[in-house]
Amino acid sequence: MLLVDASRGIDDDTRRITGALRERGRRSILGLNKIDLVRRDRLLGLADALSRQGRFDPIFMISGLRGDGVEDVKLHLAASLPAGPWLFPEDQLSDASERLIAAEVTREQVFLQLHDEIPYASTVETEQWEDRRDGSVRIEQVIYVQRPGQRAIVLGEGGKRIKSIGARARAELEHMLDRRVHLFLFVKVRENWVEDRERFEALGLDYDI
Repeated sequence: MLLVDASRGIDDDTRRITGALRERGRRSILGLNKIDLVRRDRLLGLADALSRQGRFDPIFMISGLRGDGVEDVKLHLAASLPAGPWLFPEDQLSDASERLIAAEVTREQVFLQLHDEIPYASTVETEQWEDRRDGSVRIEQVIYVQRPGQRAIVLGEGGKRIKSIGARARAELEHMLDRRVHLFLFVKVRENWVEDRERFEALGLDYDI
C-alpha cells in the first residue's frame, strides 16, 4: 500500500516509488491521507495523476486526524490477507524486536507533534536498552534529522518540544510494556539517513523499491 500526503502532492520520493511499481508491473493500493487539508477538485486531480503513474486499485481517501476512511482501509486489508496457519503465538502482537517497536512509538510522537514542520525528515533509533533489577527498563534513543534547523525544531524553545515527545512516548511504552520506563531522547543531525541502506534493511524494508 502506498500512502501519500495529499497536502504535499506528488514529490520526488512518490515518483520514485510509483515508477518502481510500474516497472515491476505491480498493482498496489493507494491511500491519500490528510484529505481534510485539500480542496475536493485538487484531491480528485491528484488521484487521477497518481492513477496515470501506476496501477492502483482501490484508492482510499483518508483523514488520519478525523478518522475518515481509516476503517475502510482496515477492512480491505483484512479481507485481502490469505488464510493460513498461525506463524506466531496468539498473544504475540508482532515479530519486531522491542527495540524497534520502542523506536516506532517515539517516531509516531515526532510525526504527531511536528507533522507540519518535519513530516518525513526524521527517524528514530534505539541505541541502548537496559533491563533493570527493579523491573523497569532504561531506554536511550536518538532522533535523527537531516538539517541543523530541524534539530532546533525537535528540541523546541527551552527543550519544551522534546520533553513533550518524550513524555507521551514514555507513557505509551509503559502501557505497552506494562512496566516503568526511563526514556532518554537525544537529537542528532545525519544528513543522508534516507540513503542509509542498512537502516532500511533493519526495518525490514526494500531499499531498492
